[in-house]
Amino acid sequence: MKTIAVVPVKRFGQAKTRLADALPARSRVALMQAMVTDVLIALRRATLVDGVVVVTGEPIAEQIAVNYNAEVLADPRDLGHSEATAIGVGAAIARGAQRVVLLPADVPAIDPAEIDGLLSAHTEDREVTIVPNRHGDGTNALVLTPPDVMGASFGEGSRARHAAAAEAAGAPVYEAEPATIMLDVDTGEDLVALQERLAEVRGGASHTRGLLPRIL
Repeated sequence: MKTIAVVPVKRFGQAKTRLADALPARSRVALMQAMVTDVLIALRRATLVDGVVVVTGEPIAEQIAVNYNAEVLADPRDLGHSEATAIGVGAAIARGAQRVVLLPADVPAIDPAEIDGLLSAHTEDREVTIVPNRHGDGTNALVLTPPDVMGASFGEGSRARHAAAAEAAGAPVYEAEPATIMLDVDTGEDLVALQERLAEVRGGASHTRGLLPRIL
């Protein structure tokens, strides 16, 4: 089943404002660069991902994507996660994708094996799999089969919205909790959780792992 990953990336200067109390602007930009790089490396290593589309208006993110063989789609107006995702899904459909996995750019600890596990868990022709964030209310990943089975609506409360949208579309809904995908970085508490996670495991997230001691 041809699967394309879609990764929206906000302009770095506008990203991670909730980390302002923990990190100055320059460090937040450096963190975004490292996290995007680690996510793209993981997707490249996942055997069930056939291609990656990065939707962004950020020139640095565009260059990182090119370096890791991802296709870049312009998001010049930086309209938001859901809107950028829709751009990526449309492109994936045009490229013959039978399934998409929608992932954020701020899950640097992501494990390629957990991506493959998520994609191999269910193989129906019409289904939705939701991965919540570690707080339980948001959505950190969506697997949509086919890609247009429903629209995505990220943000606060999106876990419930996505479940309702899938049910309204008549698609079976599954939930999965792969630990490395559930751990995104939006707040100082999330950053602490990431540090703890990286201290527990060896390997992975090499760029973020190397950066954190220099900025914290």
